[in-house]
Amino acid sequence: MNELCKGAIFDLDGVVTASAKLHREAWKKTFDDFLEKFSQENGLILEPFSYELDYPNYVDGKPRYEGVKSFLESRNINIPFGHPDDSPDKETICGIGNKKNELLHTLIREKGVEVFGSTIELINILKQQNIKVGLATSSKNSSLILENAGLENLFETIVDGVVSEQLGLKGKPNPDIFVTAAHQLGLYPTECMIFEDAISGVEAGKNGNFALVVGVARRTAPELLKENGADIVVKDLSELTWEQIEDWFANGINEKAWHLIYYKYDKNEEMLRESLTTTGNGYFATRGAFVGSRMQVDEHYPGTYIAGLYNRLPSQVHDRTIYNNDLVNCPNWLLVELKIGDGDFFNPLDCEILKYKHDLNMLNGIVTREITFKDQNDRITNLKTENFISMDDMHVGAVKYQFTPQNYSSDIVIRSSIDGSVINYGVARYRDLSNKHLEVIDAATMNGYIYLYSQTNRSFVKILIAAKHKLLENDKILDLQSDVNIHDEIISEYFKLEAGQGVTYTLEKYVTLFTSKDKDRDTVDEDIFKISFKTIRKLKSYEKLLDKHIKAWQKLWEEKDYVIEGDRFSQLAVRLYSYHLLVTANIFNKYIDTGAPARGWHGEAYRGHIFWDEIFIFPFFNIWNPEITKNLLMYRYRRLDAALRYARDNGYEGAMYPWQSADTGDEETQELHYNPISGKWDPDLSRLQRHVSLAISYNIWVYFYVTRDLDFLHNYGIEMMLEIARFFSSIIEYNKVDGRYHIYGVMGPDEFHEKYPNAEKGGIDDNAYTNIMTAWIMHKTIETYEYLPKKEKDRLKRKIGFKEEEIALWKEIVSKLYVEITDEGIISQFAGYMNLKELNWQHYKDKYGNIGRMDRILKAEGDSPDNYKLSKQADVLMIYYFLSPGQLKHILELMGYHIGDELEFMRKNYNYYIQRTSHGSTLSFVVHSAILIYLKDSYDDMWNWFLTALKSDIYDLQGGTTREGIHAGLMGGTLDIIFKSFAGINLFKNRFRIDPVLPKHWKKLSFNFCHRHNWFNIEITQNTILIKGKTLKDGDRVAVEYKNKRYQLYKDQFVFIKHK
Repeated sequence: MNELCKGAIFDLDGVVTASAKLHREAWKKTFDDFLEKFSQENGLILEPFSYELDYPNYVDGKPRYEGVKSFLESRNINIPFGHPDDSPDKETICGIGNKKNELLHTLIREKGVEVFGSTIELINILKQQNIKVGLATSSKNSSLILENAGLENLFETIVDGVVSEQLGLKGKPNPDIFVTAAHQLGLYPTECMIFEDAISGVEAGKNGNFALVVGVARRTAPELLKENGADIVVKDLSELTWEQIEDWFANGINEKAWHLIYYKYDKNEEMLRESLTTTGNGYFATRGAFVGSRMQVDEHYPGTYIAGLYNRLPSQVHDRTIYNNDLVNCPNWLLVELKIGDGDFFNPLDCEILKYKHDLNMLNGIVTREITFKDQNDRITNLKTENFISMDDMHVGAVKYQFTPQNYSSDIVIRSSIDGSVINYGVARYRDLSNKHLEVIDAATMNGYIYLYSQTNRSFVKILIAAKHKLLENDKILDLQSDVNIHDEIISEYFKLEAGQGVTYTLEKYVTLFTSKDKDRDTVDEDIFKISFKTIRKLKSYEKLLDKHIKAWQKLWEEKDYVIEGDRFSQLAVRLYSYHLLVTANIFNKYIDTGAPARGWHGEAYRGHIFWDEIFIFPFFNIWNPEITKNLLMYRYRRLDAALRYARDNGYEGAMYPWQSADTGDEETQELHYNPISGKWDPDLSRLQRHVSLAISYNIWVYFYVTRDLDFLHNYGIEMMLEIARFFSSIIEYNKVDGRYHIYGVMGPDEFHEKYPNAEKGGIDDNAYTNIMTAWIMHKTIETYEYLPKKEKDRLKRKIGFKEEEIALWKEIVSKLYVEITDEGIISQFAGYMNLKELNWQHYKDKYGNIGRMDRILKAEGDSPDNYKLSKQADVLMIYYFLSPGQLKHILELMGYHIGDELEFMRKNYNYYIQRTSHGSTLSFVVHSAILIYLKDSYDDMWNWFLTALKSDIYDLQGGTTREGIHAGLMGGTLDIIFKSFAGINLFKNRFRIDPVLPKHWKKLSFNFCHRHNWFNIEITQNTILIKGKTLKDGDRVAVEYKNKRYQLYKDQFVFIKHK
């Protein structure tokens, strides 16, 4: 227990003392006097200060002047801020605040301060357990209050309003005062619990990532404290025992780390939450929408997506026909609605919500909502919904819809539907394009099931969704007749019952989903009905379905979980990111012909296409289930012919993979896009990012390196690598003047630079990332080819006409490929980059605040990013994400460049480009964090970039993008930082190196990983490393390297290392 919790920090007013009563009285007298005078002078009628509404919402827990400003703004009153020395009679923010303080001092002297004995008793218990105790309060009167109460020696540290002003600390809900108190106790916030009674205070505890936030609900509704960040809520601290605190740290904190919970409904955040609470199994996924919601623009979007199911539609845009191949929003199988009495069917989220909880259980792969709502007739209903997509059977999903009338009895109708009228409407910028992808072929009832049979209207993939139901009263099955209605491409089954007050009714909905493109059975299209009804006939118990599903998820987590002690937020976010990658791809992928989509199967962003983001996603699977990586790489192999054709059509050789790929393997990037500002069609130059093919080759090489899968290499991998190398050798041009090879007219990872300033032709020349990685990939392709047995080489010569002379050409290209490096040792992002203008970054930061998308800002001002030295994300620095400084030095030497000390060279380039990057892509946070493992004096920056990446999707830092789909590359890349940077693991052929750099506040990091078919367990603390070989056989041994030492790991043995 004490290893996890070493400190306790208390708020003052309302927690330790009852001085809040005096504060409220002083505030009310101050504000009421001011409002009366202000009303008379301005001819207004203003509501007086309210204890119930105004105190908790505007002043409680806030610094005094901030509280004045906040309250007056609630009355639309704006007065000068003034100066802290203003007299109490002056009508300024400071003057009014000083008036309140004067009154408070008078009240304290006249009435004294009441102390909560239960709090003092708890503090004494904590001290007996060697818990350090501090005080954090916004009040500048803490010394007076504590002295008056006789508590001046109770706390080991005090951070109050005076200290806050001296240190420039921000007020609650910013966690500054609590964090400072923790540091003054010699502790991290993650080692401390806090006790607060204010909404802003518990918010501060949550924002500060404290180990436990206790809400004391003396004057604030318990549910408000809960929904704003309190883990435990009590009315008085006498209700909280030491045993309960111990139980929280032994069990509660771990249990909560498996749950993403929202305690307050917010329609403006709902689509973001739907993305983050998506359920799925790699075959299909459904956003975490409330089961009773239909599509409602920018509020509810219950999308369901089948992996790899696309449809290409034409759209008329300004007298031009364009085509888009979209991931299809499939029929909504979740829908269950309620009608009470003579009313209409309604969405409970549109009613008055009395209690609310939206919970994604990541351990079990279940999303639940618990809602207590009051309708317009004052009827109160408790509702609980639960739904999941089975991780045990890829074609099955289920809903549990449970409600209890609280203060009424009435006829109630439940309507359960399969909605085939859905369209693609989840991304605002696509809404003017064609979006009706489905046509319903048939909808009917058969043998007690309802089904909806539809197909995509261009790709002609058939989709059959069937559903059956079970209705229970309390726990007793009801044998009710139902009615079925088919209307507007929706099939619905209706259940009417006479509901009694206090009685719980449950509808269980079992669903199967099959398509004509499924690969997990040998059937023809007509068999889709047979297999669907055969499957649904077996579904008889929700609990049995759920049990199998939970066991399947828990088996996944046994292998694929990073366990972090000492950081609640990191643990939650890391599990959330792992969860969503498993929703996107898992063992079912052997039956699915698809790659890894950049935005998951969670929404329609990027049209569900496959990009180079695989390079960030695959490491997650490489160390936990490389078979999934293999299945995803096979998607690329099955589209090798399309890549060969794409190259030929453009006059090149080999395989040119498209920047955006969907089902066919053709280029899905738009050739033109319409600029509404200029009224012109501009070329979409992002297709010039030829480096996507380099990423595919890199992924193949890494997969083989960590698995030694010779079958894959011989039959698929090396063929793709050779064809990709052929492609790059065909786009490279030799310049007789400088005697070097060049790559012209491409784009690097930085999408801000599509072309040179004022150029009509797209692309830039000699992008450093593209050229260096081309040299590296060619070098590794040569090595891999030369590693092959002669019979495999001969087979390749026959199959793809490969000639040994090509190897010689590639070696020459590697030795003479051009990279522009300045005299100062800076790699130029591309040829001519150093001639561009510098951007006045501060000007744009001051003007716009968020400058992540500087391209849009500049274009809106009639300028262009082409003119400036700026990057959307890491470009030159991206090289270090794949190559260590030593590896980069080696490949540059092979190319004929000598850079001296590789770390100093990296530092120069990092310092140069970090100042010129806007971080307009989530991947930028990942890359900048990951590469700083090489610069040992930059670990604080490494952590800060990591934390930004970790927060990026949860808090939608990109401003509205996560609601359209997760960023799978961000998630995979962030998790890879834990493995390669924090755990410090580098994998080699038959050994691995470990040199951890745990974040300072992490107590312990534990996980399993797989390398070359052997499983290992790792436990790392700030001082120790424990390594176990889980699957080593008799006689096997694996070398483990730490610093300059080498250890041998054998079966049933372990390696224990003291570090630092």
